[in-house]
Amino acid sequence: MLLLEKEHYPKHKVCGEYLSNEILPYWNYLGVDPFQWGAVAIDHLALSAVNGNSLDIKLPLGGFGISRYQLDHHLLEYAISLGCTLIAQTVENVQFAENTFSISTKHQQEFNADLVLGAFGKRSNLDFKLDRNFTNSKNNWLAVKAHYAGEIRSNQVSLHNFKGGYCGISRVEDHKINVCYLTRTEAFKPCKNIEDFQQKVLCENPHLRKFFSQAETLFDQPVSISQIAFQSKPSVENHMLMCGDSARLIHPLCGNGMAMAVISAKLASECICEYANQDWSRGELEQRYKQLWKRTFTNRLRAGNLLQHALQNDSLTSTGIQVLKHLPKVTQKLIQTTHGKPLKI
Repeated sequence: MLLLEKEHYPKHKVCGEYLSNEILPYWNYLGVDPFQWGAVAIDHLALSAVNGNSLDIKLPLGGFGISRYQLDHHLLEYAISLGCTLIAQTVENVQFAENTFSISTKHQQEFNADLVLGAFGKRSNLDFKLDRNFTNSKNNWLAVKAHYAGEIRSNQVSLHNFKGGYCGISRVEDHKINVCYLTRTEAFKPCKNIEDFQQKVLCENPHLRKFFSQAETLFDQPVSISQIAFQSKPSVENHMLMCGDSARLIHPLCGNGMAMAVISAKLASECICEYANQDWSRGELEQRYKQLWKRTFTNRLRAGNLLQHALQNDSLTSTGIQVLKHLPKVTQKLIQTTHGKPLKI
């Protein structure tokens, strides 16, 4: 197996850094234990509106917090230990002809392969080379992430609304706190910079105002990304099986993006094994992956879109929180709609 990766690890990435426990049985089966790398168990959710109305609910399944700095680095090391070959180069283009892939890199190296999995994230130069539909759409979301030192409940992930977006806060390894927020570009434009935006917009929410007044940043500069697209994407593109954000983004408020990436990789690997063992055609492989991907993720993506639209309405969010305080079972059911059950091996 060959892995072409443009980044050098360890490295910080914009991410909520929370994973649902639904993937743990699968990872344990593979010999992966994130708690050996410092992951923090999380079993509560706090949700607040711009005006400060809030609720605290036990998560139906729970999850854990770990930074991408640690997680990606350790997963890469583990893959290499199992025989994966790493080529640290940027892929410039992928072409398919005569039932074979040709992959070219920025360093003008060429590789041929029978199968290719695309796991190149939310937005890549390859998306434009492949002329994927979402690249022609206007994408007016941006995200910012940084680590902080401070005091929060270690077993809680919190989601705080502000005008134009929402901010997630949770503990990761070594007592660090990950803060990651998503906002519409037009909400950010009137501000001079990230610090100005946080003080003028995020801190309208009293919970965020309290956090930022007491916490100490651990980054010289926050990490940010823009042009985030939530539109539909094909799960198979140019005969490549797409995994993770390359296949589709779920809204970050669901806290399930990284778990979906793990699950999609599991689906792809199982389809490839069946392709090899049962002498499937390439068309049968692609159709099977499309079907499994759709069956596994369609409902949670739909639920995530509905929740995202609801949380963009300040008054609806505030009223909804007040109502849901008295309906914990309904709240847990809503959370479950954006997650799956523990993976069966």
